[in-house]
Amino acid sequence: MDYQQFAKVDLGFFPTPLVKLSRLSQALGCEIWMKRDDMTGLAFGGNKTRKLEYILGDALAKGCDTIITAGAAQSNHCRQTAAAAAQLNLECHLLLGGEQPEKAQGNLLLDNLFGCYIHWAGDNRKGEDIPALYQSLQAEGKTPYIVPYGGSNALGALAFIDAVKELAEQSRGLAFSRLIFASSSGGTHVGLMLGKRLFNQAFELVGINIDKDENPDMPFDGQILELARKTAVMIGSSETFSSQDLLLNPDYLAEGYGIVGAAENEAIALTAQLEGILLDPVYTGRAMAGLIDMIRTGEIRQGEQVLFWHTGGAPSLFACADQLDLTQGKNKQV
Repeated sequence: MDYQQFAKVDLGFFPTPLVKLSRLSQALGCEIWMKRDDMTGLAFGGNKTRKLEYILGDALAKGCDTIITAGAAQSNHCRQTAAAAAQLNLECHLLLGGEQPEKAQGNLLLDNLFGCYIHWAGDNRKGEDIPALYQSLQAEGKTPYIVPYGGSNALGALAFIDAVKELAEQSRGLAFSRLIFASSSGGTHVGLMLGKRLFNQAFELVGINIDKDENPDMPFDGQILELARKTAVMIGSSETFSSQDLLLNPDYLAEGYGIVGAAENEAIALTAQLEGILLDPVYTGRAMAGLIDMIRTGEIRQGEQVLFWHTGGAPSLFACADQLDLTQGKNKQV
């Protein structure tokens, strides 16, 4: 595929490492590997860095000087967008769900450090208020550019077609039966679907659904398929997808988005104590909990070679400390 038509900026360090989790594998009886997109480098890293290389490349090519995006108060996407905007000398406006807390922690602390403008949006954490802010900034003489929720549009998905190519080159000699990851806004999922098809990868792609489906007009699986169609058209591919091609596991939603339960706590503790790797409480903690459960219940067979895609997010651990079960640690009085 010829990507020369798509503007791109360099924001991260690629390829990210592909590593075997030897101790976690031994504990669970399954060979687990991890793609370390938490090490992309931009503002503590994360998968959104890949998407922003294309999305902000487009913003610069169109002469925009101001970036608008939205997310939850502890949004990893917003943190990386704010950092990228600072690096590229772009004004950045974040519409964050909820109310301003008394103390900024985690990703929100970093958003402030990057010097962006924060607008508190109450219940509207998915960008519902973006059009009004866009018009207001235009009236001020600015040239704003909207980065969609989660960076999940065709340009963002394009970045994860690249990511599968990167993985294919790194994983020669390995035979992953499944690739497991946190699926939330859809762009990463779509890019992995297209990349899997275009680069002839044999693994089963399993998205662990992170958020409850609240869109009555188009369910989340429908949104993914529609974005896959748009992305394929954008790159001139004839690939098509149906619901039979989409594996989106909703079994681990627990109490809802951002609520850290026993399963997430165990997954975070196990990965930290056995591998020295930090998962986040909202996305990768929940996805790893799903992987662990699938191994224990036999859905993933003992001895299988599986890949977990670490999409980042560790800064939010600090903001969610009151939800973390630290009794699972090994603290001892000296």
